[in-house]
Amino acid sequence: MPRPRTHPTWPRLTRRGIALMVVGVLMAGVSLWFDLRDILVLAFVGVAMPVVAAVFVALRRPRLAVQREFAPAVVPAGESTRVSLVVQNRGTRTLDGAHWRDRAPEGALAPPETLLPALGPYEAVLPSGDDRVRVEYRLRMPRRGVFPVGPLRIGVQDPFALAGVERDAGAAHEVLVTPRVTPLSEALATAASIDGVVHGLQRRNHPNSDELIAREYRYGDPLRRVNWPATARRGELMVREEEQRGDPEARVLLDVPTGARSGLAVHHERSPEVDERFELAVEVAASVGVHLLEHGFRLRCTSITDHERGLGPSAPFDGSYRMPGGEHLLLEDLARVDAAAHRGRADDGRAASEVRTRGRDAREPGFAVLADPSQADAGALVALRPSFEPAIAFVTATVSSVVRQMLEDADWNVVTVRRTSDLDGAWTAIASTAVRDAS
Repeated sequence: MPRPRTHPTWPRLTRRGIALMVVGVLMAGVSLWFDLRDILVLAFVGVAMPVVAAVFVALRRPRLAVQREFAPAVVPAGESTRVSLVVQNRGTRTLDGAHWRDRAPEGALAPPETLLPALGPYEAVLPSGDDRVRVEYRLRMPRRGVFPVGPLRIGVQDPFALAGVERDAGAAHEVLVTPRVTPLSEALATAASIDGVVHGLQRRNHPNSDELIAREYRYGDPLRRVNWPATARRGELMVREEEQRGDPEARVLLDVPTGARSGLAVHHERSPEVDERFELAVEVAASVGVHLLEHGFRLRCTSITDHERGLGPSAPFDGSYRMPGGEHLLLEDLARVDAAAHRGRADDGRAASEVRTRGRDAREPGFAVLADPSQADAGALVALRPSFEPAIAFVTATVSSVVRQMLEDADWNVVTVRRTSDLDGAWTAIASTAVRDAS
């Protein structure tokens, strides 16, 4: 996490101090013009008091210890977290009349500057709690990423409120904001194409196990799994259920745009167009990944290797997930995906070659999420197509027609997603197509 930029802590005159100094200067001019020496004393006091006040606040350095907690510590984008601050006075003098505000990320909705309750002197021997205070506020995080919150900004003034100064207290802490997850329908999880992959993978994981367990028919079960002998015995429609001894695998490939691949962190400035496309792609990847994990898949989520962009063999994002708890790890990794881009992760080329060595009967479901792909990215997906069944590519509206045509010619099912609200409808349409093709 980069350190927050520090601002100069020079004292500043308040409106009252500026007004008093202006009046003092005018009185000094009048007294010199009309030779009124009695007024000159008042003019000197009017000019000197703001200067003395500025020196006073410059020398007054409150010693504070700040503890900051988030509840929850990991918050979905668009929701808020409760920030709790425990401020303790470590000095030997009472701190009264100070104002506080917590530094928040750009775009986050934080409370305005507020009066800090009085803090007594530090109590080291017999603490009674007078030297500390607890304050809370709600912080709404509008977008995904890793953001620094803090340090605490404390503003103090002199007793006459002629000058003031702001100082930082404590350190900044990270809050992790995960991408939004759109709930998807159950359709694709029970589609014939996916079901056949699950059945085949489990059979290969345990070739000698008795995996045919009859159960009653449920809505959405493919007719190819109907167990006719069990149906005749029970007098009701029965289907085969594979024994869950092995988790089926699925793959999600995320296209990381050029701006993110160059090492820009989430809280850095990026092109608004690239940012919007990439945020949509991350939300689509998060929704698909969580859905697959909830339906028993062991998921691998990687970025698409693009050697033409000078990345070399390192991939900015590569992780494997499984239940229980895999959905939380996936969302946290997706929240950090930009920050991980410049650190270097596992070799995606090695993963691609590993997938290519699989036989045709070992194909797994593959989902590509494309925001700003190059033709080299599309070529990598074309080469990976024989390893995936089904092979579905979610693309934003700005993806070029050349890339779309390359994927369609390689038998990728290309689905356009313009906003996250379109994802569930596209997911259901994919499932209907899969079931129709299987039948």
